[in-house]
Amino acid sequence: MLRDSFFGRIMGIGSTSGVRVVVGSWDQSPFGRFADAMIADTFGRRVLLAPTKTVADYVSSTYTFDEIVVEDIEVDPFFSVRSHSLCLDVALGERGLLGSFLRAIPRSIAHSPLLAELVDPIASAMLPGVRTAGSAGSGRREYYCATDHVPVRAMAGTWRGMPLGELAPVTPPPAFGFASSPAKPSVVSLRTVVDRPEP
Repeated sequence: MLRDSFFGRIMGIGSTSGVRVVVGSWDQSPFGRFADAMIADTFGRRVLLAPTKTVADYVSSTYTFDEIVVEDIEVDPFFSVRSHSLCLDVALGERGLLGSFLRAIPRSIAHSPLLAELVDPIASAMLPGVRTAGSAGSGRREYYCATDHVPVRAMAGTWRGMPLGELAPVTPPPAFGFASSPAKPSVVSLRTVVDRPEP
C-alpha cells in the first residue's frame, strides 16, 4: 500500500437553503498547497470543485460525486472561499472543550492513523455520522487525525449565483464518503491519511 498525507483544515457547514458545503484547505499534500470543495445541493446532488484535473481525479477516486468541476478555488486563513461557482464568508467562534482537548494531545500522537482507528467507535458515538477511520473508494482506507476544532457561528454566500441563506446544521449528511462532517458547523484542523493500493 502507498500512503498519502494531507495537512490542513476542513470546514463543514449547512445552510437554510438546504445546500451543504465541505471545504478543504490543504497546506501540505502530494499535490502541494490547494483547496477543494464538496457541495450537496437541495436535491442531494453531490458536486466536487477541484483546482486541477489531477486533484479532481484523486479526490473522485476516494469520494462519490454526481458532477466534477475543475476551477480555481481560493480559501483564506479565515475560511472565506472564492471560486466561479462558490462564494462563502464565515464567522468563526471561540474554541470549545473539544478543540482544547484535541490541542492538548501531542502532534506525534494525534497524527497517528493507529489512534484514529482506536477512537473511531468513540467519535461515531459522540458525534453521529463522524468517523475517524474507514474504507474509502478504490480499495483505499482513510484516517482523519484531528488536532483542533472551532465552531462556525455565521455564514453568508452563494452557490452558482443563488443565495445560500443563513447558517444551519449539516443535515442530512451529504454522503460524499464513509464519514460526514459534524452536524454542528465547524472547522477541524487535521492530518488526513489515505492508504491506497499500488498501481
